[in-house]
Amino acid sequence: MNTMTHQAQKQIPEGYLEDQAGRLVPIEMISEIDLTRHELVNEIVNKARELQAKMREFKLATLGDVNAFVDLSAERYDVQLGGRKGNVTLVSFDGRYKLQRAISDSLVFDERLQVAKELIDQCIHRWSEGAQVELKVIVDDAFQVDKTGKISTGRVLGLRRHKITDPQWLQAMDAIADSIQITGSKTYIRLYERIGESDQWRPIALDLASL
Repeated sequence: MNTMTHQAQKQIPEGYLEDQAGRLVPIEMISEIDLTRHELVNEIVNKARELQAKMREFKLATLGDVNAFVDLSAERYDVQLGGRKGNVTLVSFDGRYKLQRAISDSLVFDERLQVAKELIDQCIHRWSEGAQVELKVIVDDAFQVDKTGKISTGRVLGLRRHKITDPQWLQAMDAIADSIQITGSKTYIRLYERIGESDQWRPIALDLASL
C-alpha cells in the first residue's frame, strides 16, 4: 500500500507518522488498528485520486471530440450545431445513446439590482392593494438572500416572466437585465441511455453518489 504520499510531501522522518495535531509519533507507538485504518484510508484516497485524474482526462478528451465533430459538421454541411450558449445534443444512429454538452454560466447581480428593487417597490406601493398581495410576496421572496448572503438569480429572473406592462415595472425589468454579470462558465458532459423503446432516458452516472 502507498501510505506515505502525504507524509513524504511534508518530509516526515522515516519511522514516524504525523497525528491530527501535527505531532510526530513513532510508528511502533501506534496501535495496529490505527495503522491499519491509516493504510486503508490512504490506499482508497490514492485510488480515488487516480480515478479523478482519469475522469478529468475523459472529460477533456470528450469535449475535444465533440468540438471536432461540431466543426466537421459545420464545415461539410454549413450547419451550425448547438443552440443557446453552445449547448449540443448528439444521439447515436440507433437512438440508444445520447450525449449532451451543456454550458452553464455563473451569474451575479451588480448594484443596479437595488435600483430594480426600488422601482418594483414603487410599483407595488402605487398599485391598489389586495390584487397585488401575492405578487408582493413573490417579489419579497425573490430578493431574499440565502445563508451565504447571495440572492437567487433564478428567482429574480423569474420576475421577468410576469406579463406586466406598467412602464415603471418594465423599467425595473430592464434594470435587472442590465445588472447581470457573468462571472464564469462551466461545461458539462452528460450521457444518457434510452429506456427500452420509450421516449425516456436514463443517465449514465459518473458520480459516486448516484451509482
